Amino acid sequence: MKILIQNGRVMDPATGRDEVADVAVAAGRIIAIGNVAPDFHPNRTIDAAGCVVAPGLIDLSVRLREPGQEHAGMLESEMAAAVAGGVTSLVCPPDTDPVLDEPGLVDMLRFRAEKLHLSRVFPIGALTRGLQGEVLTEMAELTESGCIGFGQAEVPVVNTQVLQRALQYAATFDYTVWLRPNDAWLGKGVAASGPLATRLGLSGVPAAAETIALHTLFELMRGIRSGGQGARVHLCRISSAAGLALVRQAKADGLAVTCDVSVHNLHLTDVDIGYYDSRLRLQPPVRQQRDRDALRAGLADGTIDALVSDHNPVDADAKVLPFAEAEPGATAVELLLGLACRWAEQDGAGLMKALTVLTAGPLQVLGTRLGTLQASVGRLAVGGVADLCVFDPQALVRVDPVTLRSQGKHTPFEGHELPARVVATLVAGQVAYAAAGR
Repeated sequence: MKILIQNGRVMDPATGRDEVADVAVAAGRIIAIGNVAPDFHPNRTIDAAGCVVAPGLIDLSVRLREPGQEHAGMLESEMAAAVAGGVTSLVCPPDTDPVLDEPGLVDMLRFRAEKLHLSRVFPIGALTRGLQGEVLTEMAELTESGCIGFGQAEVPVVNTQVLQRALQYAATFDYTVWLRPNDAWLGKGVAASGPLATRLGLSGVPAAAETIALHTLFELMRGIRSGGQGARVHLCRISSAAGLALVRQAKADGLAVTCDVSVHNLHLTDVDIGYYDSRLRLQPPVRQQRDRDALRAGLADGTIDALVSDHNPVDADAKVLPFAEAEPGATAVELLLGLACRWAEQDGAGLMKALTVLTAGPLQVLGTRLGTLQASVGRLAVGGVADLCVFDPQALVRVDPVTLRSQGKHTPFEGHELPARVVATLVAGQVAYAAAGR
């Protein structure tokens, strides 16, 4: 399949490229950016005038709900939602049912995903068996099956000795450990601690739940580093100003730490809960305005490496309940690009920075575990894999649950108008999504 994308503004944060140029694609690869050969005869031409041609987006937190939770989402629906949002590569946490702690389960997930020819799926293997925090998994075997890191999803490791051994083992074999910092005892509430949670009678999660977990983790990392090669840790969905300050200091101290923030914590505060709006029942909870402002600044200055959708589709029966009883989660992968562009507009960060936290930033988090794809995913390069996102940055899209492709229809951004309408998404040189009329 030969495809020519004409007259688009080609933007690539990895190389700093920003120019109007044609992009030629053949045999799944980019064969030219500008200076397309006269004898190139495409099977399909995409007119990208007024649009941006960018690397396919990378989302580091997307729950696909398979296996085991098909009532909330299916691979077909959630991956269709991803490409509709311009996401060509996504990371899947290990808290499926059964948990991704056996190579056969990882192989099955990847096989099912590859048959759909939509987004690329990179699984996170379980750090401990059954996510129970007691016995380490066979990380080497899970790596051979395609896991790009190991984590606990939403389940903290209570036993500090187990966490220490996990970090030591991961450091020895250069694996990345993915953890959401959350104290097992302080982090059991349903809303951020503060005046609003008190007034509504909701159990609170203090910022200390995050900072205590971070202090423990960083002390363990320092101890391992002093004994030799240090552990590499990715912190998932930082939520507080205090937690971000600790991450900034850890990076300054030379610890191998990266982190991300979710679109919900970047844009929303606890005030948005209003009158017990269960669409705001999220993990981690959205916090006060000072926390949101600190997170926005941290994303702009590079302390936060990536912006994630934290896509977690929930079926209606589990969501339309009293706030404290509702299942946490929201659909967001289709909204990731628009919410990144809205943040960049509001804070003056610029479109290139919005693309950085969705492409080059996440690529650095993934490190070297992508194998041969490492040189071309998340960037535009002649000879590289043709994973592309073409979008109109000026077009406004109203968030309507009815039109969302995800099986989960609940989002706190319902009714919002977001910039950046995805026109086309290419994965390995094939059109995985095209907007109506394209």
